[in-house]
Amino acid sequence: MATVRRDFYEILGVSKTCTDADMKAAFRKAAMLHHPDRNPGDAEAEHKFKEVNEAYQILSDSQKRAAYDRYGHAAFEGGGFGGGAEGFGASMADIFDDLFGDMMGRRSGRTGGAARGSDLRYNLEVTLEEAFAGKTANLTLPTSIVCDACSGSGAKAGAKPRACPTCGGYGRVRAQQGFFSIERTCPHCHGQGEIIDNPCGTCSGSGRITRERNLAVNVPAGVEDGTRIRLAGEGEAGLRGGPQGDLYIFIAMKPHPFFQRDGADLFCRVPISMVQAALGGEIVVRSVDAEEAKIKIPEGTQSGKQFKVKSKGMPVLRSRDVGDLYIQVTVETPQSLTKRQRELLTEFDALSSHSTHPESSGFFAKMKDFFVGGQ
Repeated sequence: MATVRRDFYEILGVSKTCTDADMKAAFRKAAMLHHPDRNPGDAEAEHKFKEVNEAYQILSDSQKRAAYDRYGHAAFEGGGFGGGAEGFGASMADIFDDLFGDMMGRRSGRTGGAARGSDLRYNLEVTLEEAFAGKTANLTLPTSIVCDACSGSGAKAGAKPRACPTCGGYGRVRAQQGFFSIERTCPHCHGQGEIIDNPCGTCSGSGRITRERNLAVNVPAGVEDGTRIRLAGEGEAGLRGGPQGDLYIFIAMKPHPFFQRDGADLFCRVPISMVQAALGGEIVVRSVDAEEAKIKIPEGTQSGKQFKVKSKGMPVLRSRDVGDLYIQVTVETPQSLTKRQRELLTEFDALSSHSTHPESSGFFAKMKDFFVGGQ
């Protein structure tokens, strides 16, 4: 009994009046749906995948499509039109390259010997003052630069690279394994696409040499810990005349003896005497730019109280905004008292009342009520 074959348009899920673009989109969708890699061990999916490929191979060709529209499957039986669908036009590998080449990471055209240079990273430590004002940092770093002797070609003077005979200059070779075509890096030229018979003696054919390079880097005001500065084209030179990579400067902030930073705001812990806290007064502190800032301490100030000095923090990167400076006072308990000082403090303590130390008096009273009052 003859096998009833499915209609090619039905297999692709398109109408007979569809455009080439519609058909290509339908094939892409169906091929990915039934691809064996997505359906391992599924015989039905493998069968449908072959049907989809056969249908597209016929209908994507205008002459074959016209013959199929007129005669159906009979147009390709008995040697007609070259002896079946498998005898037509481009191979399945060519169709796959057309549809899935970019998705699989392949690119059409010759690879060539030039390759982009690697990106470089440099960790740069800056002080808080440098981050506040900005600076120009002079760096010395070892990197790969273009070889002057061969101008980056990798070949000795007067010689030129030639196309790799194994891959024809593409850098990749293709091997057929059953139904599929597999590409891999050319083992002869290692993906370069070129062979240098007479390499440059200075760079040994790479087109670049390692040298120390001096570079001036502008560090803008407001940089923070972890800020990344990108310098395009300042990385390693490319292989055999390829474009240079980029240089990335990563900022690391050095600890400061007085200030702690939180974004654009600065915090400073300032000790004051017990007398200053009790009677009030004024203290003078300096901001990161060394300017003086006067802080008024109210009478009865407690340890941990914060005072805000507006616009005395850090500048915001690439902005006109400026953070604030926060002064946190801590009340220092006097030490190494003289006999007279002890007598005065004892006298003061005897004269103290609940109103003099409301927080401590209230705390102990509440604790007593909590643990003893209910008994």
